[in-house]
Amino acid sequence: MNNHTFRLAILNVFLLTFLVTTRKCDAQSRGSILALSKADHTLAIVDPVTLNIIARIPVGTDPHEVIASADGKTAYVSIYGGGSLHELNVIDLVAKKPLTNIDTRPLFGPHGLTFANGKVWFSAEGSKSVGRYDPITGKLDWSMGTGQDRTHMIYVTDDGKKIYTTNISSGTVSILVDTLIPPGRSAPAGAKPREDWIQIVIPVTRGSEGFDVSPDNNELWTASAEDGTISIIDLATKKLATKIDAKVLGANRLKFTLDGKMVFIASLQSGELTIYDTRSHTELKRLKIGHGAAGILMDPDGSRAFVACSPDNYVAIIDLKTLEDIRHIDVGGVPDGLAWAAQH
Repeated sequence: MNNHTFRLAILNVFLLTFLVTTRKCDAQSRGSILALSKADHTLAIVDPVTLNIIARIPVGTDPHEVIASADGKTAYVSIYGGGSLHELNVIDLVAKKPLTNIDTRPLFGPHGLTFANGKVWFSAEGSKSVGRYDPITGKLDWSMGTGQDRTHMIYVTDDGKKIYTTNISSGTVSILVDTLIPPGRSAPAGAKPREDWIQIVIPVTRGSEGFDVSPDNNELWTASAEDGTISIIDLATKKLATKIDAKVLGANRLKFTLDGKMVFIASLQSGELTIYDTRSHTELKRLKIGHGAAGILMDPDGSRAFVACSPDNYVAIIDLKTLEDIRHIDVGGVPDGLAWAAQH
């Protein structure tokens, strides 16, 4: 080997090392995928580039949903029990170990989860309520009843001032709005304005469970497992705008793509993933991805969707350009809740 060839070989090794290192750094800066296994009672942390399992962390007996804190360092898992249990598990994503368990009583059946305005918000199906946990004080600091049957999934605006929930058995969507009431004339000196949450209940269709709010905050879409319709709520008027006879029987979860152009609906009954155009309200594609489809997660870079196929014991990966099922990953038996931990 002459000197020129030797230098080229060294340069190629350097470039390869640089590209691999850069790719790993990009993956670490992007974050990780969180995936729950209901059968194994574990939370899997998945590398978004290699799709390898980084760690499996034990959680409670019936984990359903997971969410990460804004800094991506902590995960919260709801332990549901069909509305009978009362626990949130707290996971240290940096040390990759359980931290503590939060007793949500008197709120039973925590299910839907989100992280907004520095706090953890959850639905409490067994108590027909929603609740809030403050990680700083370590306490439940607020709750409100919906009076609706099976308050199941939850979405909270970034400022923590509006909450959206689906109430499966009542066939309704609740919109809870935080307003401030100034002190009345009879209030003691120095009294401060107080919170006054109001609820607007919008009838949709019984069995409406999975839902999402459009990226522009103009619409809420929810799909009914019972009759397969999609209900679209205009969030400006807070009224039902239209229904689509989408025939998505067994609809379990619904998710917008990040650009708001498409909606994905997973069916736990058929194992189909139905994709709708949000502007024309027409079906774009229907993919058979397994025997049952549940949790949906959109990759923050807009390239992929991840769908938990619970009966098949894998997570399907969908290419958002081709709308094809391109790969499956094993995160444990009966996968369900999925989330993204964006580490900063």
